[in-house]
Amino acid sequence: MSNFFSSLSKVIHTSLLLTILLFIFLSFGVGGFDIDTYFWSWLFRYFHVAAGIMWIGLLWYFNFVQVPNMSKITDEQKPAITKVIAPSALFWFRWAALVTVITGLIVAYLNGYIHDAMVLGIGSGGGRNTAIGIGMWLGIIMAINVWFVIWPSQKKVLGIVEASPEEKPIAAKRALIASRTNTLLSLPMLLSMVAAQNLY
Repeated sequence: MSNFFSSLSKVIHTSLLLTILLFIFLSFGVGGFDIDTYFWSWLFRYFHVAAGIMWIGLLWYFNFVQVPNMSKITDEQKPAITKVIAPSALFWFRWAALVTVITGLIVAYLNGYIHDAMVLGIGSGGGRNTAIGIGMWLGIIMAINVWFVIWPSQKKVLGIVEASPEEKPIAAKRALIASRTNTLLSLPMLLSMVAAQNLY
């Protein structure tokens, strides 16, 4: 059993298998399912939520765990973070951000509200479209921060790309401000998403 749990690949593949079996069980409990727009909307919403959990989870890991504790780590131990853990976390972080935004836009398109949400419900009575639109725009802004501010800055800080000793602290500060901005926007973004699903 410890052999199984020591392999992330085995755990993830088993989790996916259990997810598919649970989906089939729940679907046939209500008479089955059709491969239609409703199915694709559900499937992309599932991917959207899963990617969003990865993205915001890593955002909070950086802001609540890694950054506040870096000053407590000795200089000898820091390369373990900067050369191994941070680059790997940033890989999942940036791709989860992109997948979250793309799948969210697909869900909005499949459900027919992408235009109304992107214009914040103006002309369509507001309410749900305004709420989901605010959440979508906050998510897009946050993803832009990830790809065009945080990641390029972190590449300099971590030595993935060449940077002068003077550039590194500037890049670190820029990355920190963008990351803290995303943390600031994360709760309003989540509120907008949940409100759109539950208040209207």
